[in-house]
Amino acid sequence: MSQFDASTCTDDVIRGVDLCGKQVVVTGASSGLGVETARSLAAAGADVLLVARNTGKLETALATLRSAVPGASFDSVLLDLADLASVRSGADAILARCPRIDVLVNNAGVMACPLMRTADGLEMQFGTNHVGHFLLTARLMPALCAAAPSRIVNLSSAGHKFGAMNFDDPNYEQREYNKWVAYGESKTANVLFTVGLERRFAKRGVHALAVHPGVIMTELSRHMEEADFELLQSRGGPEGLQLKSVEQGAATSVWAASAAELEGRGGLYLEDCHVAGPAAVGQDGGVEAYATDPDLADRLWDVSESLVDEPFA
Repeated sequence: MSQFDASTCTDDVIRGVDLCGKQVVVTGASSGLGVETARSLAAAGADVLLVARNTGKLETALATLRSAVPGASFDSVLLDLADLASVRSGADAILARCPRIDVLVNNAGVMACPLMRTADGLEMQFGTNHVGHFLLTARLMPALCAAAPSRIVNLSSAGHKFGAMNFDDPNYEQREYNKWVAYGESKTANVLFTVGLERRFAKRGVHALAVHPGVIMTELSRHMEEADFELLQSRGGPEGLQLKSVEQGAATSVWAASAAELEGRGGLYLEDCHVAGPAAVGQDGGVEAYATDPDLADRLWDVSESLVDEPFA
């Protein structure tokens, strides 16, 4: 049973943890949760490679981290998850520097954006949050297997409750676009991907965990309007929307990446630095059954391989 809760910060989680000699890769590492996750894991001794799509923001993040954790080992690779060609070339660059990866944190994401398309014509939230990470993880799997026991941390969200996967039209080519339903579907996909990974790679020592970080005001919310905050507030339970600091929001990711009690475990949905149970009517928290259904996880796996036009490693 985890000793932590919703108020736990990254420094609480990482205290006493030794990650020396471990290689960590963090996507979306140019701001917010990604930077804080990278800082915390580096402070525990890990070598951290940052992945992001913006050169300027990535250089700023590197400078900030090197100042915050003097002597730590940081590297970076440019990669745009909304462009599968960029994912492939970026993955090659990562593998060239990291033949072994102990922890992959799939942190990058897009939330509640207007209808937009990736370079490959996919709906932006599904394409970035899931499909891009699906291909990246596939390409990096040899390095994760080489470092086994290793972990994959997929950033999901309680937002998965906004929508189960729509397998008939995942890219909004026929139906009317709803940015929150699209976001929910992409976050459901993150959990299903976690389940699929665990089913396929646990026997090789690679375990996958899905994380709900909580609600944090970061660049992820840049597309949100007042009505969106009111919507979230209405869904925040009797006490309303409970905001976390960046240090509190990144704590569950850091716990997933480093906690000894999670060794050898996977296919789980984590929130507030503990393993969440099934969602219950009238109660906050938990994971919806449609997000952990193994048959749906297999169906999403097949769809994802088709969308990236290659089998998973």
